[in-house]
Amino acid sequence: MEESNPELEAFRRKWKEEVSARTQDASKPSSSKGPRRPPPIPRTSTRRLSKPPEEEDEHIEPQRFSNVDATRSLESGYGESSKVTIQEPESALEHYEKAVERESEGSLGDSLNLYRKAFRMDHRVDQKYKNKHFPPSYFKSKPTNPNPSNAAVTVPNTAHHSLDGPPQLIKQLIAGFSGLSIEPVPPPVEGAPAPPCPLAELPDEILIHILKDVAILDDASFTRLGQVCKRMAYLVLTEEQIWKRICVGSEVGFATMHYEWQQEVLGGPLLEDHILEPQDDSEDEEGLAPNPLGKEEVTESLLTSAYSSSWQQMFRLRPRIRFNGCYISTVNYFRPGQGSQSSVTWHNPVHIVTYYRYLRFFRDGTVISLLTTEEPTDVVHHLTKDLLETHRGGNVAYLPSIVMQHALRGRWRLSSSADSPDADLKDAEGDVFVETEGVKYPKYLYRMKFSLRSAGRAARNNKLAWAGFWSYNTLTDDTAEFTLKNDKAFFFSRVKSYGAGA
Repeated sequence: MEESNPELEAFRRKWKEEVSARTQDASKPSSSKGPRRPPPIPRTSTRRLSKPPEEEDEHIEPQRFSNVDATRSLESGYGESSKVTIQEPESALEHYEKAVERESEGSLGDSLNLYRKAFRMDHRVDQKYKNKHFPPSYFKSKPTNPNPSNAAVTVPNTAHHSLDGPPQLIKQLIAGFSGLSIEPVPPPVEGAPAPPCPLAELPDEILIHILKDVAILDDASFTRLGQVCKRMAYLVLTEEQIWKRICVGSEVGFATMHYEWQQEVLGGPLLEDHILEPQDDSEDEEGLAPNPLGKEEVTESLLTSAYSSSWQQMFRLRPRIRFNGCYISTVNYFRPGQGSQSSVTWHNPVHIVTYYRYLRFFRDGTVISLLTTEEPTDVVHHLTKDLLETHRGGNVAYLPSIVMQHALRGRWRLSSSADSPDADLKDAEGDVFVETEGVKYPKYLYRMKFSLRSAGRAARNNKLAWAGFWSYNTLTDDTAEFTLKNDKAFFFSRVKSYGAGA
């Protein structure tokens, strides 16, 4: 057998004595009421403590509870008790500060009670708290140093001024593109010949002619060509002859805008009493109103007086109707319902009503109006004159375009100086008048008036805001106005199947 270690034997003997002593102490009844302090751990050569347990307990913070009294004795782990005195808030501001502290700790119940006490004591305690902790000087921004590097102004340091100077305006930026040319695509491999670029070899006369044809087919595609390169951007934004062709053309320009009624409500020719007869010069000399200007004359006059002789600016800003899509109004409103007799709830149901209004304008001065609950994806492709006549009176109900049985025929025109004689030519424009057939036509007509607006930064003339809605009785010459409480404005939506519009 191996010899025993005397130090190990001594440690075992002390451990047995300690266990037996603890067993005897546990069997004796406790005479003191307070908690018993655990016996100290024997310090031997094999176990070392940096501090005695009594010294360690003095540095342990007592646990905080939100629902204890202000002077509650908190006992430590070894039976030592200490009293923590918490000062109770007295004023309204102190209650409010304490509530904010409790809220930051997550004690929402206590913070709510403290908030209520604070406001009962002073209803303007929140303002006092704000003035104390967040005075007006707290929100003042510090003045920025224009020269943070403390360098001389003459030194070209980007820390205090830009090397390029102030930002350029759009006109100045576009003018800088005048001397540039269309750059071909670089070769895929260095040293290899560059791929051909026929567009870069065309003279400006042919290139402008191509851009003009694109603008006639689709003005939106023409404007997007300005994103190709700087040379294209310069031609698109500065070539006035292209913009003039767009404005005076009959595709999307103002030649297709009608400032007088062109047809009857159902699409027939105008009656003789609706046709304006020209007045001779003798009537003008007698002081009567002169003949209204033609569309071409009004366009030329507005070009110089209202749009700074810029055809591009006129096309963007002058009110006009779009034909390559339709105008859609989405209406949502709440309606109270009737509770069921067998229901045990105390509340009545609420219905959310959603319906749509559609307006599609045509170049000949006619319009289609439709009120339905069908969504735009199921309607816009059926807004045609052929389907309107096909489903007249609910015919051919088995076709998916049966929604057109509720469509109404009508006519449209824009406002002009004849509607507002005292206004300028520019201010007189901007309103749209629509007349459609009503119930029991021709006894009733629907008359609508809209104001052409722009929704968004880039888009123009894409919104029709309601100005009035009436029902006109042709037999009694009476007019009844509809309320516009729930009706919303119309927004233009382009439809690819329409092409350039009919």
